[in-house]
Amino acid sequence: MPHTPLTTLSEIVLPLLAWYHTSARDLPWRKTRDPYPIWVSEIMLQQTRVAAVLGYYQRFLAAFPSVEALANAPEEQLMKLWEGLGYYSRARNLQKAAKTVMQDFAGKFPDTYEELLTLPGIGDYTASAIASAAFGRREPAVDGNVLRVFSRLEDDHSDIGDPKTKKAVRARIEEIMPDSSEDIRVFNQAFMELGAVVCVPNGPPKCLLCPLAERCLGRKRGTAESLPVKAPKKARRVEEKTVFIFSREGKIALRKRPEDGLLAGLWEFPNVDGTLDEAAAGAQAALWDLTPVDWDRRLTAKHIFSHVEWRMTGYVLSVAGNGSEDFFWADGAALEARAVPSGFARLLTEAKTALNKENPEP
Repeated sequence: MPHTPLTTLSEIVLPLLAWYHTSARDLPWRKTRDPYPIWVSEIMLQQTRVAAVLGYYQRFLAAFPSVEALANAPEEQLMKLWEGLGYYSRARNLQKAAKTVMQDFAGKFPDTYEELLTLPGIGDYTASAIASAAFGRREPAVDGNVLRVFSRLEDDHSDIGDPKTKKAVRARIEEIMPDSSEDIRVFNQAFMELGAVVCVPNGPPKCLLCPLAERCLGRKRGTAESLPVKAPKKARRVEEKTVFIFSREGKIALRKRPEDGLLAGLWEFPNVDGTLDEAAAGAQAALWDLTPVDWDRRLTAKHIFSHVEWRMTGYVLSVAGNGSEDFFWADGAALEARAVPSGFARLLTEAKTALNKENPEP
């Protein structure tokens, strides 16, 4: 489809900013210009809904109120605070970036797009979002919400998953960005907010509430609901796993995952690839120097990551023996203190139940 130019700056920007000032959600990271909490919020919000982030954000800043506090935080405490948010590499990169700020920037958060890009875990969008919201830099922040709004505004059928499309949209946003630092601070937020609450995904846009409805080509041509265009995702890889909840003398077996790859460095319950029946599960326990004493129950669970799906068979059993060298036997307090990823949520509930059976409260 031939390219249709955007309408003028005054026709797009002024209504958008006016709408934002009267209609934007009241979110805590929008009440500060301090780059540290803005950065934390941006990282937490990657692939995570606002409602899920709010409690984590408050607890995280209470525990680590500054870049220095985060840089010096014990890893176990950091990962425990992140438990349940998923995409745990984000938390590790936060701490790596905090250490970089302390070492390379004398504890002062860098204030330019180019310097922000040098920090671990910060890419084009996040660098732009921090530079604009915290420092008033004229840097367009283009996320999925912005791409969707622009696709509908311009009736643009380019694949938003193509980096070329994102680059083109970024260049065109830069052309219409306001010059005032105060307006710049909210301009990116306004576009993202419009996409989050009005020009919504997975359904018809709420055009009657949109400040740009009269200027939207997608609405005028009846194509808005079919936009944006995005190539289909590859099918998720399915992995079958057998997971063991071993209880022994009032403790549960845990082990650490490898330091790279999916859920790197987090705690998990012992598991093996494939689906084992009870006989094979008993043989696997023996390989770990454990003897089953009482088979409590068998269960199934499923967890979906972005590119892989775990289908798990779980066995809850009491055992005797020392277990593998990499096992850590955790009592209730130790289990609570360690970050077990949400992929094992149902198994974690079973582990706590098993501990309560062995250690009933008086």
